[in-house]
Amino acid sequence: MAERDPRREAQFPGIEKRTGKPMTHWFQFMESQVGRKYEEQMETLHDEQGLTRAQANALIMYMKGSTSSRRVDTPADYVKALPEPQRSTAKSILDTIASAFPQLELVIAWNQPMFRQGKRYFFGISAAKNHLLVAPFNSDVLEALEDRLVGLKRNKKTVQVPNDWDVDADLLTEMVKLQLG
Repeated sequence: MAERDPRREAQFPGIEKRTGKPMTHWFQFMESQVGRKYEEQMETLHDEQGLTRAQANALIMYMKGSTSSRRVDTPADYVKALPEPQRSTAKSILDTIASAFPQLELVIAWNQPMFRQGKRYFFGISAAKNHLLVAPFNSDVLEALEDRLVGLKRNKKTVQVPNDWDVDADLLTEMVKLQLG
């Protein structure tokens, strides 16, 4: 399966096609946006100029010097960049899922480690300053496991776990198992 091209420039042909204007026009236009907040630039490009949100983001970020939407290349790179104890906890979470479900592929998607099969995502993690988020991507799964989430903060489709969480392998595997059916 071909991965989406993470380079910001990959959006440029679509911008030209959508607007009928060459990128030189858009680079000049962006010079008039210097000093405006990101949200204001997004609003102008999306709402007023007709770019998609992805195109607007790519143009804004390119003009700020970011040439790729990809922050890390591999799940290992993602984990390696985390401080302790997040690093150890994240590695243990990923190892638990990988061991229990070898048929799932561990990839980077949305700049974070995700397990998928084909195009369907089953589980991911992301790091915040004070916690890790585990994401089974399914609120029904979290609802079914509500009694096992005591002491953890449940969001709509994610669960916050402490950076030094004593990893509950049974809970994690059950999250994925419920989705696999």
